[in-house]
Amino acid sequence: MNPRQQALTLSQKLPRGAELVLHMLDALRGGSVNIQLPDGNAVLCGDAHLAANLQVHDWAMFDRIISKGSIGFAESWMDGEWDSDHLADLLTLMGNNRAALTRAIHGDALRLIFHRFWHALRANTRAGSKRNIEAHYDLGNDFYALWLDETMTYSSACYNTPETDLAEAQREKYRRILRSLDAQPGQRILEVGCGWGGFAELACLEFGCHVHGITLSPSQLAWARQRAEDKGFAQQAVFELRDYRDLAGQFDHVVSIEMIEAVGEKFWPSYFRKLQACVAPTGRIVIQGISIANELFAHYRRDVDFIQRYIFPGGMLFSPQVLQREATAAGLRIVQSSAFGLDYARTLADWMRRFNARRDEVLAQGFDERFIRMWQFYLAYCEAGFRSGSTDVHHFTLVRE
Repeated sequence: MNPRQQALTLSQKLPRGAELVLHMLDALRGGSVNIQLPDGNAVLCGDAHLAANLQVHDWAMFDRIISKGSIGFAESWMDGEWDSDHLADLLTLMGNNRAALTRAIHGDALRLIFHRFWHALRANTRAGSKRNIEAHYDLGNDFYALWLDETMTYSSACYNTPETDLAEAQREKYRRILRSLDAQPGQRILEVGCGWGGFAELACLEFGCHVHGITLSPSQLAWARQRAEDKGFAQQAVFELRDYRDLAGQFDHVVSIEMIEAVGEKFWPSYFRKLQACVAPTGRIVIQGISIANELFAHYRRDVDFIQRYIFPGGMLFSPQVLQREATAAGLRIVQSSAFGLDYARTLADWMRRFNARRDEVLAQGFDERFIRMWQFYLAYCEAGFRSGSTDVHHFTLVRE
């Protein structure tokens, strides 16, 4: 009996939600998933090599997928209604079959109204941006220090070789940015979204630059300032709690590493205008940013996904076409661009291994099992996006027109 016949036979005695989801999964191409059902039955869906197992503990998972799409699937994972031995592989297979799984991915529009309303309330106004950033980054420096590498970098690394470790790959990312700027000793660089100070450390100590970093996270600010003192570059770096819209003055160069995702579509024009105003006429801007595929952008901008709902309130990805348009409207020209999405997939896989290895310590910090499962889904969901091509990450080098 082939997988489709098997699913059709089982559907005669399955709950309606399970029947619908299994028929959709039966259309998977490029891989297969072995689904263990709560009643002890198993269904193999797909047409190629086994990508992953999916162990369903509660029939409610299927109804949540039908009603709330990918958000329902994530919530069901968070609540322990299903497990998988290779979560990222499972989500990648589903991402590669987006067209066949449209209903399961997007859910029922009426059931998702609450999530859209909630997302609308998280707009990145000055007050909203501060609240949104603190909701994610002020989970605590101790939390991030458990599983990030020694550079305390929370953005995609750039791996030179298969043997390159995470910390060195993060430093290579910073070096690529600084080489794109043609950064010279003594030059002043504005970093919009400075994180815990990893870029500033390398720019100051290896390239001899001066860095002015801004953040909206008090936890990151404290870490970056202490880092500068401890590593001996405090005389070359200034860190402050400031909204990018309140910046004044010009710098030799401007860098913004995965901060554009927190700007919000409504505020993209003001973001690009501010970058243009802050860079010297002969200077350069480098933006590292996560994009969504051009063909997916129209639907994405009308929808709310798991990341926006549970991880980055107020977050919004651009498409490459949109970034080109917004940059041009602000008087900026892209002179160089590169995409390295598979490097981000590897970065996320490294983070997942490190996060899982410190699971007990995460619990000891006061976080619960649902929080851990939420972060596991988040890391795997993002890795799957980059592996399937739904998302990508870029370095854009821009100059003033």
